Amino acid sequence: MRVYFCTKQRVQSSVTVYLKNLAVADFFICLCLPLRIAHNVKYSVTLQTIYCSFGATAFYLNMYASIIFMVFIAANRYLKIVRSLETNALQTVRFARLISMATWLFLASTGSIYFFLFLQKSWGHNQSSEEISCESLHSLQLNLAYKMIHCVSIALFIFVLVSLIFLYGRTLQKLRETQISTQAVSSSQKLNKSKRNMLILVVIFCVCFVPYHVVRLFDVFIGVCTAPRVLSILKELTVLLSVLNACVDPLIYFIFCKAFRAKLGFGKNRKICKT
Repeated sequence: MRVYFCTKQRVQSSVTVYLKNLAVADFFICLCLPLRIAHNVKYSVTLQTIYCSFGATAFYLNMYASIIFMVFIAANRYLKIVRSLETNALQTVRFARLISMATWLFLASTGSIYFFLFLQKSWGHNQSSEEISCESLHSLQLNLAYKMIHCVSIALFIFVLVSLIFLYGRTLQKLRETQISTQAVSSSQKLNKSKRNMLILVVIFCVCFVPYHVVRLFDVFIGVCTAPRVLSILKELTVLLSVLNACVDPLIYFIFCKAFRAKLGFGKNRKICKT
């Protein structure tokens, strides 16, 4: 956050716009964590209602924002490497800002549906002292909306996952073709490093987010009556993995960039990475 918002940047590119939005999404996820921890540590009707309405909405909104901006970065890299000879409006800073705004508006509108339905149907709902889950406060109407939102979320994630694999797969294929036609040792080393970094990105994305969506799909549609305790533990573990992504994003997107390390005082000043 300090590098992208508190230091002067000479170069502004589309990928920088996406990285800024990714940093914002991860930052807000971190801000949601104390409320989630407090909700799980101590039972309180008021705290539960605040978390289940505002806290959970903000948490998952920013998680999906992080997921979406990752695929935007992958698409930008694909266009830069695979279609390097084409002039594409998708790589302009103006388009990146517009699509970033559209992404936040889409996620905010989807989250608002759940937020307002929760406040309308669940505030003041009588519950026992043993009910801790947000689902225990759901009305029939809210439960239906909850399932529909999760269907949209899971479909969105599958689309992003397939797109990410395709984009980085095609980019790796292009790099291999370039490596075969290039005999220079320095160029070969640079291409190998790029391939390694992209493989790390895909692996971390899958490790952080695939388990959560598998467990969540089971929880929403099947797990209401089967092994609720085991499912609750699995859900929390997979949420932990998804939040871990906010910790590794600075490493895989920023620390790999020499210019970012320079901004933090670990090297000579250079321009912020474009790819």
